[in-house]
Amino acid sequence: MRNLAALALILTAGTALAHGPTPQKVSQTVTIRAKPDAVWKVVGDFGGIAAWHPDVAKAEWTGGNAEGATRKVTLKSGGTLVEGLDEWKGPEHTYTYRMSDPDLTALPVSSYSATLTVTPDGDGSKVEWMGRFYRGDTGNEPPENLSDAAGREAMDRYFGDGLKGLKAQVEGGPTQ
Repeated sequence: MRNLAALALILTAGTALAHGPTPQKVSQTVTIRAKPDAVWKVVGDFGGIAAWHPDVAKAEWTGGNAEGATRKVTLKSGGTLVEGLDEWKGPEHTYTYRMSDPDLTALPVSSYSATLTVTPDGDGSKVEWMGRFYRGDTGNEPPENLSDAAGREAMDRYFGDGLKGLKAQVEGGPTQ
């Protein structure tokens, strides 16, 4: 009986350790010395990301700012992000989009959705870029470069660089 209980404990522990990926979340914010409408003119165009994000070499898009619009973002470091617009609310200064096709050379994540929002903050604006994603390798034992930590680091860097670029574009300063 004792051996059976020990076997059950071992099997339960093994099952608890063997699990798939869990959703991850990153959020970055920046304060910009400009009114929300002025910030939205720069960041609110779904296809216009290459104009303000320093990591983006080019962006090609179809569908404007309508739900279902798509953009293909080519990164300077290599790789492309293919994204689809889920929701665009111009008057509320927010939009939500998701990755369509993963490219692990661009970002080490298997999927993501993100929301970018501009809100008033005193005499200026606060911009929040929040994303939810799964690591690049959704197996039980991902390699280090496709782990949860690698995904969080890459998404944090991408959002952070983008918000620095947006701030510089709107305020007229350097990106760093």
